[in-house]
Amino acid sequence: MLQLNSLVGLTKKRKRVGRGGSRGGTSGKGGKGQNARSGGGVRASFEGGQMPLSRRLPKRGFSNALFATKIDIVTIRQIEAAFNDGDVVTKAMLIEKRLLKKGWLLKVLATGDLSKKVTIEADAFSNGAIEAITRVGGEAKIIQGR
Repeated sequence: MLQLNSLVGLTKKRKRVGRGGSRGGTSGKGGKGQNARSGGGVRASFEGGQMPLSRRLPKRGFSNALFATKIDIVTIRQIEAAFNDGDVVTKAMLIEKRLLKKGWLLKVLATGDLSKKVTIEADAFSNGAIEAITRVGGEAKIIQGR
């Protein structure tokens, strides 16, 4: 029977060069040069003296990453699993249950089925989520303010 503690031969052992002994005079490192020396070799981005790609590409421009609105999504399926019938689902409760990151906006999506009558307070809803919530008698409240 195949067991994790008795696996044999799934990986090939790495050849450790430069140890002397039975490997001959060059110990598996070939002839002379930078790569034959102990501690020798070049960094990963070195291109043999050619101008490296990281320096050839332009650096100017603008990234909106610092200013982008951070929106976290929660699905109807997650709400169904985490809350009881008649609950009022707020951002604070979702943060407490680790379904939402603190300081992020909340959007509810209609993935999954909802069978519990809940009131959900969020920054945004998909059209399908609003339909799914109101179909079971719940309420979708859009909260203002960030």
